[in-house]
Amino acid sequence: MYRFPKAAQKIDGGGLSMKKILFTGGGSAGHVVPNIALIEAVRDEADVCYMGTDGPEKGLIVPLKIPYWEISCPKFIRSFSFRNLKIPAEFLRAEKKATEGLKAFRPDVVFSKGGYVALPVVFAAKKLKIPCLTHESDLSPGLANRLMAKKCRYLLTSFPETADKFKNGKYCGSPLRKQLFEGRRAEALKKYGLPAGRKTLLVFGGGSGSRAINDALRKNVSRLCKKYNVLHLCGKGNAVESNIPHYVQKEFETDMASAYAAADLVVSRAGSNTIFEILALKKPAILIPLEGQTRGDQAQNAAYFQQKHLCRVLKQSEADFLPEAIEDALTDTELISALAVSDFSSGNANILHEIRRFLV
Repeated sequence: MYRFPKAAQKIDGGGLSMKKILFTGGGSAGHVVPNIALIEAVRDEADVCYMGTDGPEKGLIVPLKIPYWEISCPKFIRSFSFRNLKIPAEFLRAEKKATEGLKAFRPDVVFSKGGYVALPVVFAAKKLKIPCLTHESDLSPGLANRLMAKKCRYLLTSFPETADKFKNGKYCGSPLRKQLFEGRRAEALKKYGLPAGRKTLLVFGGGSGSRAINDALRKNVSRLCKKYNVLHLCGKGNAVESNIPHYVQKEFETDMASAYAAADLVVSRAGSNTIFEILALKKPAILIPLEGQTRGDQAQNAAYFQQKHLCRVLKQSEADFLPEAIEDALTDTELISALAVSDFSSGNANILHEIRRFLV
């Protein structure tokens, strides 16, 4: 179990007069990366701490060198499983551990980005009368945020329609990392060794990759590279040997600003954080929603923006038609025009305004 060295000193952050914010959320990178954008924006004006598990969130947060309070959280399995019978007892243990961390850090506000990791933290904070905010990125709210909504002062949202579903819902937009807007195309193409005279396709499926997207691309990569540059972020452990000209493969990319800057078109899953990044950067995109393993949130997100003609959507079963979909998207003047006049800028200012209300 990860613990602070000399916990009482470490968790105070050395700034006794500064207000304190505890961030939480995890289970996947989608519940963590938006928090990083907010932490980077507010860490100079408040002491910040993170509460999460020994999961993806820990690997992403610890490099920020902020205090990290580790808890163990039960995860609900949507299909029938005897494992779910253990959840009540495990949840109480997680809530107790979260209470210890909250009492040690004494935050002025808790900010949750959702996911099962945040549940015991918000429930414990409510009992301690610590104000909480939570943020929902998807059009359809997740189970954790539905359970936490009444425990929070506000449920902030990326979609205006989502806010309307809650009495305390408030539309704020999506948190985005400011570094995403700092990429430069010429420098990015040089970094990846790609020629400037071709359009560049950025293809990725998340930190662990997407087998469906990887397979569809690899079936067609030789054909695509006759016309395009292809930058493929295939996910950890998914790289294969290749010497195809104009094809660059990386397992993971921390410098997404360069990856996006190099791209003329993006092929990706349809997680809301990724979609809002793509829209903010005004990149044409083909979204391939994850199917069968979720509550259908990716399909809903993708359909929402396709109806506004701001992206193209390809079903997983249609992934073999990726080359045709790419050609159609790059020549779709209505799509390109809609993106040019769209306004999906960062929601950071609105979200930080809500957080700062508890820091005065």
